[in-house]
Amino acid sequence: MTPAETAASKEAAKDIRLTPSALKDSPQRWRLMLLLVVAMMFCYAQRNALGVASKSMSDDLGFNPAITGVLLSSFFWGYAFMLMPTGWMVDRFGVRRTYAVGFIFWSLMSVLTGLTNGLATLILLRVLLGVGQAVAFPASSRAVANWFQESERGLVTGLYLAGVRYGGALISVFGGWFLTNYDWRWFFVVIGVVSLVWVAPWMGFLKKWEGKGTDPSQAAPERQGASFMESLALLKHRSVMGIFLGFFAYNYVWNVFQNWLPNYLETERKFTKIEMGVLNAMPLVAMSVIIVISGALSDWLIRRGYEEKKIRKIFIAIGMLICCLMVPAGFVEDRMTAVWLLTISLTGLGVASPNTWTLTQAVSSKKIVGTVSGIQNFGGNVGAILAPMVTGFIAHFTGSFAMALALCGVILVAGVIVFWFVVEEKVELAGSGEEDRG
Repeated sequence: MTPAETAASKEAAKDIRLTPSALKDSPQRWRLMLLLVVAMMFCYAQRNALGVASKSMSDDLGFNPAITGVLLSSFFWGYAFMLMPTGWMVDRFGVRRTYAVGFIFWSLMSVLTGLTNGLATLILLRVLLGVGQAVAFPASSRAVANWFQESERGLVTGLYLAGVRYGGALISVFGGWFLTNYDWRWFFVVIGVVSLVWVAPWMGFLKKWEGKGTDPSQAAPERQGASFMESLALLKHRSVMGIFLGFFAYNYVWNVFQNWLPNYLETERKFTKIEMGVLNAMPLVAMSVIIVISGALSDWLIRRGYEEKKIRKIFIAIGMLICCLMVPAGFVEDRMTAVWLLTISLTGLGVASPNTWTLTQAVSSKKIVGTVSGIQNFGGNVGAILAPMVTGFIAHFTGSFAMALALCGVILVAGVIVFWFVVEEKVELAGSGEEDRG
């Protein structure tokens, strides 16, 4: 063999090693897992920063609670309606570049938040922060589908979902210290600038794996995901609509907890502010642990030979039915009994959480998993927009949160039915003849 042939052979071997499917068999995929977890921590640290700084900001700029509420809610205006387009972009243009561009964009919006004083500009920047962060879940879901074994999906998804909770906790601790000593404007500038350190290792790592070489098992070029109109048409698919509605149910209830639990503990159960802070944190910490355990246990069962789709559905059903304990929590008289029921119910959501995402990966063709994940998250965030308003409306007109919690129970049962019976068929592009290859 000539030197030129030897060099060509080595280069071909290198290309084969660096195909996307090859990362599934490399220990380096756990570096990717760490990057996904850290990205989610930065994502939710910046998302929750406004809540941490809202009192300092309101005192400085003279905002009343109503104005502050509008400012806090404006994130979802851009976020919810960009989830489908960003899911399509992830499938069309790749995880590496799309996630990096979104990450840089939203970090710059955080920096700019610290450089403005006007309400209209702050709302606009908050909307744009949501637009940028819409890429996070579709990109993470596609990365898991691309570069991890099917039996590892639950663990990896559980870990980056735990990163969501830890990001919120860390920004609260850091914000409490920082805002005591420095101006709120610098708070947004610092977290925006510091977050950018993630971009270089992300781009450097995936440069080796995404879009390199050609999988020798592929005899013909593959389509690179769906067109945007095709992605919209996926809503006609039975399983996609089931994913949309099922995750609406999950995220509706999660956002009742996230937005109203502190208020409920303080106003209806008469806990002090210090007690409320501790009791609000307790179920979130428990949930973060349960998420990882649930993801790992479901993966273990799949490695034992059980069908992935069925296992994911079982964990979702068990978790969402456990969460129905929030219904009696609204009616019991003893306040600590209510707290324990709410804590157990939130850990039930933790059981379901990683499996809602990995079920989507299990039933979706890999080429469009980012798109379908975007549709899933859009459905969830329709629930996120409605949950705080509907809960507040019910509490205002009934004088209690009990009926609002009972409504959550109805929505949870409906979600279980949808996930179990509607999410069934494999989701592929019509007429593509596409098959996943590892």
